[in-house]
Amino acid sequence: MAQRVAFYTLGCKLNFAETSTISRQLLDAGLEKAEFTDGADLYVINTCSVTDQADKKCRKVVQEALRFNPNAYIVIVGCYAQLKPQEIAEIPGVDMVLGAAEKFNLTAHLSSLAKESKARIHQSQVKEVYDFVPAFSRGDRTRTFLKVQDGCDYFCSFCTIPLARGKSRSANVPDTIRYVMDAAAPGVREIILSGVNLGDFGINHDASFFDLVKELDRQVPVDRFRISSIEPNLLDDRIIEHVAASRKFVPHFHIPLQSGNDDLLKRMRRRYDRALYTDRILSIKELMPHACIGVDVIVGFPGEDEARFLDTYQYLNELPISYLHVFPYSERVNTTAFKMKEAVPRQLRMQRSEMLRILSEKKRHAFYLEHAGTTRAVLFEAENKNGMMEGFTDNYIKVRVPYDPLQVNEVVPTELGGPHADGVLQGMPMPFAMMRNN
Repeated sequence: MAQRVAFYTLGCKLNFAETSTISRQLLDAGLEKAEFTDGADLYVINTCSVTDQADKKCRKVVQEALRFNPNAYIVIVGCYAQLKPQEIAEIPGVDMVLGAAEKFNLTAHLSSLAKESKARIHQSQVKEVYDFVPAFSRGDRTRTFLKVQDGCDYFCSFCTIPLARGKSRSANVPDTIRYVMDAAAPGVREIILSGVNLGDFGINHDASFFDLVKELDRQVPVDRFRISSIEPNLLDDRIIEHVAASRKFVPHFHIPLQSGNDDLLKRMRRRYDRALYTDRILSIKELMPHACIGVDVIVGFPGEDEARFLDTYQYLNELPISYLHVFPYSERVNTTAFKMKEAVPRQLRMQRSEMLRILSEKKRHAFYLEHAGTTRAVLFEAENKNGMMEGFTDNYIKVRVPYDPLQVNEVVPTELGGPHADGVLQGMPMPFAMMRNN
């Protein structure tokens, strides 16, 4: 049986939370955690399927693991493992593939791990995946990513996530509160609420994400809650108003847009139009002018001609947002969009992506400069980078100050100055200063 285990995670923060949970399960079963380069007996690789590079990335990580220990057992879990288990089983060196319903039961398979000519596959049909398994990251005591929702019922035309993770599901509110209490271990200052479609929390329990937000604010003793990505049609006024009045929920939203053109939004099968999206952004800024708002955008979706792209670009340029996450469209075989005509050449996708990334940097720089000269609470992290330390304000501005061990993992009122050469704001911590209203 394997004695030492190492992990590698591809993809989103949700995957990192799940890897952390699988890691704790294996350590509780008696295994010892090792670094990837230490030549572990067992490697667990948690995969992603968002782009068309999943196969290439998975193969590369397997090859690297076997370079450090040619006799290691290799187990593949995650979205790619659910979508294409047979394809993964053919990768040389892979010993086991666990689908969406099986990945949290790896400990039950430890005794059956064996080096055979072909990997064993344990995978249920995704429509049979009903159970919700909470997960949270641990190891970074400053902040924890907590999965409170899984799966998605939306079936956007470009996305394979419903096929990889199954239907939307979560625990009920009381059970979720208990999971959050477990995650809020001593030293955890911030919890990031995560999910595949976070705003759908409670859909199978006659509850809502707003119900959860209220109870977390009331019951859980942490300094900060941060909401990760939430769909605009599920971000209602009650949530926005509660965050605006809360001492714990921070003024930071990440709201997927994908396209600023209504024709493309329809082709993508998104559940909102540009008018609704604009209303959500303006509602946030009316109550919280200092709020940070991040936006996901897909570039080069089929049918995105120059006029539609420029429509999106101009819309984003005028919208009071803070930064963009830009994704060149990637063909996925099991999606409706894969069959659509009017494909955008890959080179053009890259060019348009670069235009939006430049716009994102301009937006972020302007947002940072708006706050220079103000004082905001910064949660400082532990890493000493050449005598400096970094942290984030409540509204997600990165700040750098001289290293001080007394400020590690502390929320400190900090006066924000001008930017360093890399754009990060300079800061002057004021532990005994009174916070100004900003």
